[in-house]
Amino acid sequence: MIKRRDFIRASAGVGAAAMASGMYNDSTAQPQEKPKSLIDALKSRTDKVVPISVEERKARIEKAQRLMIENKMGAIYLDGGTSMEYFTGMKWGNSERMMAAIIPAKGEVKYVGPHFEEERIRELLVISGEVRVWEEHESPYKVVTQIFKDAGIKSGKIGIEERVRFFLFDGIRKEASHLEYVSADQVTVPCRMIKSATEVALMQIANDITLEAFRAAVPMLEKGMTQYDFGGLISKAHSKQGASGGALVSFGKASAFPHGSRSAQQLQEGDVVLMDGGCRVEGYSSDITRTVVFGEPTKRQREIWDLEKAAQNAGFAAAKLGAACENVDIAARKVITDAGFGPGYKVPGLPHRTGHGIGMDGHEWGNMVLGNKQLLQPGMCFSIEPTISIYGEFGVRLEDCVYMTEQGPKWFSQTSASIDKPFA
Repeated sequence: MIKRRDFIRASAGVGAAAMASGMYNDSTAQPQEKPKSLIDALKSRTDKVVPISVEERKARIEKAQRLMIENKMGAIYLDGGTSMEYFTGMKWGNSERMMAAIIPAKGEVKYVGPHFEEERIRELLVISGEVRVWEEHESPYKVVTQIFKDAGIKSGKIGIEERVRFFLFDGIRKEASHLEYVSADQVTVPCRMIKSATEVALMQIANDITLEAFRAAVPMLEKGMTQYDFGGLISKAHSKQGASGGALVSFGKASAFPHGSRSAQQLQEGDVVLMDGGCRVEGYSSDITRTVVFGEPTKRQREIWDLEKAAQNAGFAAAKLGAACENVDIAARKVITDAGFGPGYKVPGLPHRTGHGIGMDGHEWGNMVLGNKQLLQPGMCFSIEPTISIYGEFGVRLEDCVYMTEQGPKWFSQTSASIDKPFA
C-alpha cells in the first residue's frame, strides 16, 4: 500500500535523517511538519564532482584519429552539439552561422567561426587549436575547404558527424566537390559508446540524484494534484541536489502512454503514478522510471507490476559480455508475451524497444532492440525498461540503467523491490 507514511518509514538517507532529527514522531509515523521538508532537506551532491579532464579529451581525439586512419578518412567535421563537446569541451549554441570543429586524421583541431565571435570562441577553448574566421559577407565553406587543403586532403573521404545540419553539409560538398563525404559514425560511435571510468562516475552521480529526487517527492503525492504539480516537485528535488532535471509524470489511464498524455490529470485514490526522469551532471545523463500506486494497489495492478519486474530482471540476466544487444530485448519481451500480452509490439504489451544507450545524450547508440547484433562490451551503458502498456487501464514501467564491466552488467540505480517498496 503506497501512502505517504509508508514512504517516510521506508526512505533511507533524507527520510531517515529527518526521523532521527525529530522531524517525525517515530511512535506514530505521522508527519509533524508538511512533507515538503523531505525535499528541503536535500543537499547538493555535485560539490566534489570530477569533470572530464583535458588529458581525457586529448585521448579521445587520438582514438578518433586512429579510427579515421583505419577507415581512410582525412578528417571529421563536427557541428555544435554533443560530439563537439565530447571531443573538444566546446559548448556552442547553434544558429544559422557556422561554428564548427574539424578534427584531421593528423594534426591539431581546427575551429571555424564568425570573425565577430572569435574572441568568444577563444575564451571557450578547452582543447587548443587554430581558429579560422570568416566575415559576414564571406563564405565559411571556403574556410573549411582551405583547412582540408592545408591538411593535405586532396582526395578521399571526409566524415560528417550525424547531427550536422544539412545546409552546412550541402555548402561544404558544393565548395569541395572533389572530396567524398561519408558518415562519421565509424569514428564517433566507437568513441562515445565506450565510457571511461570518469564518465561512469559522473553518470553514477546523476543516477543517485534522480533516484533520491523520486524518493523525496513521492511522499508528497496528494489527491487532486496534477501531473505538472508533481513534476514540479521532482524538478525541485533535482535542483536541491545541484542538478537541473525533472520527470515526465502520468497518472491513472495516462500511464499507459509510454511518453505521457497531454490530457488533464488529477490524482485520485488508486491511480497508478508513473514518473520517468533524469538529470545531467557535467554533461552526463541519468534516466530512471518508477511506477507506484497512490493508495492500495489492486490485484491487477500488483500482477502487472510483478510481471514488469520479472521482465526487467530477465533483460538484465541476458546482458552478458559478448552477447548481442538484441538478446536483452528478446529475453524481456518473452516474459511479457508468455504472460499473454503482445505479441511483438502489439498493445496490451511492450510497444517499444527494451532499452537505449545512454551517456552525454539521454538516448545514444547501443539500443536493446531486435536486430541489433552489436556485441556487449565493457564500457557500454544502456537502459532496461520493458514497459507494459494497457490502454484504458494503466501502464507500468521500471527503468534503470546499467554499465558493462569486465564482470558483466552493474546497475546504476537500486532497482525497485516491489510495488510497495519502490525504493528498497
